[in-house]
Amino acid sequence: MDSSRPSDHIDSADPQTIVQPTLGVVGYLRFFWRQLTSMRTALFLLLLLAVAAIPGSLVPQVSSDPNGVIQYRRNSPDVAAVLDALQVFTTYTSVWFSAIYLLLFVSLIGCVIPRAKHHFDALRARPPRTPAKLSRLDGFTTRESSADTAVIVDSAELLLRREGYRTERYSSTDRAAAGARGEPDSVSAERGYARETGNLVFHTALIGVLVAVGIGGGFGYSGQRVIVEGEAFSNNLANYDSFNPGRFFESSALEPYSIALDSFEVVYEQGNLSALGLALDFTAAVTTTTQGAQPQAAQIKVNEPLSIGQMQVYLLGNGYAPVVTVRDPDGTVVFSQPTACLPQDGNLTSICIIKVPDGLDKQIGMRGFLYPTTVALETGALTSNFPDLLNPTLTLEVYTGDLGLDNGTATSAYVINTDSLTQIAGREADAATIALTPGDSIELPNGLGSVELTAIPRFVSLDVHHDPSQLWVLVFSVLVVAGLLTSLYIPRRRVWVKVVANADGTHAIEYAGLARGEDPGLDAAVVAIAEKHSQALPIRLQS
Repeated sequence: MDSSRPSDHIDSADPQTIVQPTLGVVGYLRFFWRQLTSMRTALFLLLLLAVAAIPGSLVPQVSSDPNGVIQYRRNSPDVAAVLDALQVFTTYTSVWFSAIYLLLFVSLIGCVIPRAKHHFDALRARPPRTPAKLSRLDGFTTRESSADTAVIVDSAELLLRREGYRTERYSSTDRAAAGARGEPDSVSAERGYARETGNLVFHTALIGVLVAVGIGGGFGYSGQRVIVEGEAFSNNLANYDSFNPGRFFESSALEPYSIALDSFEVVYEQGNLSALGLALDFTAAVTTTTQGAQPQAAQIKVNEPLSIGQMQVYLLGNGYAPVVTVRDPDGTVVFSQPTACLPQDGNLTSICIIKVPDGLDKQIGMRGFLYPTTVALETGALTSNFPDLLNPTLTLEVYTGDLGLDNGTATSAYVINTDSLTQIAGREADAATIALTPGDSIELPNGLGSVELTAIPRFVSLDVHHDPSQLWVLVFSVLVVAGLLTSLYIPRRRVWVKVVANADGTHAIEYAGLARGEDPGLDAAVVAIAEKHSQALPIRLQS
């Protein structure tokens, strides 16, 4: 046995007999909980949530732009299949986004509760005792005075309180045995607890934002509707083109009102050739009618939604909705209604899908291209070089056959499946593609009847959004900013003023401070306190 070791030391004969401590199930759970509720994890999850929201701003969302999603799937079917699998078209309700959201929520709660308790205990505690040697601290400086110790301490405490410090008097004999308390000869002061309060407000408000958004998503809803000039929309489920209710939505929450689109005006750039045709302003003139009230005129503009009841109505998109009238061979109208066409470019070249299931000997479907300002290219193809209706033309390819509208399967109004149809007018038929200008009427092939372009009104795409938590989100967002600014710009510091008796009966006054975190202004603050304090006392010498 090694004589240098204690007598009760036991060497293990076999190193393999040494058993390392294990965490166990409870230990691992406690470890992961501490990691999850650390401030570092909360900040990481907050950053991750911001990054996860990026796809929702780059790709059209089902909740806000269903028509854009349809168009995206049609233009890029292979990419759209991958995005569908990853739930990118429903980013904000996807599994991965919800998981980050919930983890951040739990992490913030786990951070705030223990910190709030610790902060509350710190607010109730006395400022710490005055250190024995202030010369070791930041900003140390001294002044001398012939005033009494009590006067110096009283004036120092009064000054520090006016500067916003919490103060406590201490005596150098307080460290002696119990009962040996002497006259206070120092003041301990601290301030800056608003910094931690702001930090807690910031994180608590973040939780409030998450809760408010969750409640708003549960009880709110959004719906989209395309309205053509001269038509109206009533707020009920049957009138929406698409509707996205929250988890707790009930149809009784829909407020009764109607919106009629009187006109839609667009201002285009015409003076600057490099930006010719650029839309400068959109204005939808509408008439709103609520229950028990007279109709009122209003406007909807981009970034200027219409407020009606507890809802916001946003202007999402616009285009043309040509009115196509189809007559049978006897001249009887069998179809006449506006059809919203999907814009394909900045000059509003648009694709129009028209389906006529009844009234003729055969069902017909038409795929059309609308050119607002028609220009013929050298190849003979048509295009549009300006978005306004200066020289409009509608070309139609006509198909006959079963349109698939009677088999009980839902179909999109913006898509026509031509696999089982026969083209009777167009590039693959004997008859040429039909070209119409407003007022033109042309006979359909095979004596089916005639088709006429009656008018070309505009349409707007409206998004009706109801979020009962908007006010609370605003309140919590303001608190987030206020708490963050408070935690960034209010320093937390401690300052001490101590009186030391000199042999000649005067007193040396020592000043020092201690920063709780980054505080580049601490030295200057201590000097300023020393100057203000010494100016209020009889001064013999300043050093």
